[in-house]
Amino acid sequence: MKSPLTNEIKYFDYNATHPPFAEILESCLATYLREFYNPSGITRYSLKNQGKIEQTRKYFAGLTQGHEKQFVFSATGTEANYLLIQSLRVLYPNLDSVIVSPFEHSSMYSALDSYGFFPDLIQTNKSGIIDIQNLDQKLKENPRPVICLYAGNETGVIQPAEEISKLTKTYTQLFYSDLMQGFCKVNVPFSLFDGYTFSGHKIGAGMGAAVTYLPKANTNFRVFGGGNQENDHRAGTENTFAIECLNKVTKLQLENLENKNKKLKSYQTLIETKLEEMGCTIIAKNSKRLPNTTFLILPIQAVDFFLLGMEENGILVSTGSSCKSRAREASKSLLYMGYTEEEALRSIRISTGYFTTEEEVEQLLSRANELIQKLQSI
Repeated sequence: MKSPLTNEIKYFDYNATHPPFAEILESCLATYLREFYNPSGITRYSLKNQGKIEQTRKYFAGLTQGHEKQFVFSATGTEANYLLIQSLRVLYPNLDSVIVSPFEHSSMYSALDSYGFFPDLIQTNKSGIIDIQNLDQKLKENPRPVICLYAGNETGVIQPAEEISKLTKTYTQLFYSDLMQGFCKVNVPFSLFDGYTFSGHKIGAGMGAAVTYLPKANTNFRVFGGGNQENDHRAGTENTFAIECLNKVTKLQLENLENKNKKLKSYQTLIETKLEEMGCTIIAKNSKRLPNTTFLILPIQAVDFFLLGMEENGILVSTGSSCKSRAREASKSLLYMGYTEEEALRSIRISTGYFTTEEEVEQLLSRANELIQKLQSI
């Protein structure tokens, strides 16, 4: 697949949005332009489009060993997370709190607040891994559902899902997970989770389609009312174009997963070795992580000037979760892990992906070295 990026851009923010697979999106767009019919209509043309949606639902059921009717398509990861939490409110109308990791995307905490749940945060440390003993204690004292993402948006740390699942089953509680960063980046153990979410734009399928897997088929789980689309779970015309893109890109990503990750792991090792030589601190370096993600603390205070200097050379990195990066707030993940606010404000995230090349990595490291030396001398 050809990269959609121009030669002027060296992109290192895959965890925010994966560049689209242009050939797949263009093919799906051509189909959509010919077959634009509303999938909720009664004509055979509409029914054909509804059939495409159901084929994608069936594909995900086979991929994850889940149940077709428990997959719901929506527009964004945030919406998918809201539906997941809404299902908890339906199942537990009188519950006031749930046990939550301190690493969730801001949309998850917002959804919990919107549905009246207090997030009882699990302890952690600089490993970026939740404290399993603390989770066990919380479940023992007050058994409640557990929400823990699989891979960190910022750190890339992979949480011990198997241990969490064993504990939640011991206490007969549900285990929900945000798979936005793990899906199509590593082999995800779907069977360990009672409910989960993932999104197309994180894997190169473009914006417009996300997925919620619900814990059971229950029409009272509903993020929007007013229509019977998505088996009554989400009123509104489905985005057939985006759903078809999600289907095809998922298949492409999984077919190339092993070879891609070998390449990305070699880049990660090179990036982190060189950055440490420049005085950077690699966060959660010894923890199990996504092979595409490096979260680090720069040895300089002028992070904004560093980012501007990188961008002037067409090199794009970020300060962490894309929904918060413009605000320049200290990363809450790092604060929970025990880093100071000053350290957290010096953190940046480098994330690679399908189209990243060794030449781009070399350019990243060369420019980073120049800027760090320059800013240290000021």
